[in-house]
Amino acid sequence: MQVILLERIAKLGQMGEVVKVRDGFARNYLLPTGKALRANAANKARFDAERATLEARNLERKSEAQTVADVLNGKSFIVVRSAGETGQLYGSVAARDIIEALAAEGFTVSRNQVELNNPIKTIGLHNVTMHLHAEVEISIEINVARSAEEAERQAKGESLTSADAIYGVDEDALRPEDFFDPDADRDGDDE
Repeated sequence: MQVILLERIAKLGQMGEVVKVRDGFARNYLLPTGKALRANAANKARFDAERATLEARNLERKSEAQTVADVLNGKSFIVVRSAGETGQLYGSVAARDIIEALAAEGFTVSRNQVELNNPIKTIGLHNVTMHLHAEVEISIEINVARSAEEAERQAKGESLTSADAIYGVDEDALRPEDFFDPDADRDGDDE
């Protein structure tokens, strides 16, 4: 199906271009959301008449997204999750968890603006790309940790995926004498 794009769509085209898309994509997404019109003579005339209004609305949305991007770009957000000693999470951090972390800081974004191909399944610092507008893309840092204290340690560059980092003990330096008192009474009669 041939459609006229009413706004820039990534990997598809710019505003005003006539592009060929699959029928289902046009019927189920582009046309109902108002991102495109069927390509025919009447709609071409309509687009030409409304072009200035559409461009102004697009510029306004882009400037709003850019102001949010200036504040958000490069920020770090902490997500606390349970994890094993190896750093593997007992669950995962998905796009909705990132949205909740942003909402706690006062930012409102939608799920489709967060580009997270696979959920985060390990503790550590993870960069997440966000598309606030078709022309505005930023990157934020998600600090996944077991606690707020661990998140601070991770932010300083410390790795928390080994027992000595978690508990503050070097496993390799431990000896049996560290656990047992060699001078203790072995028969238990306190004499």
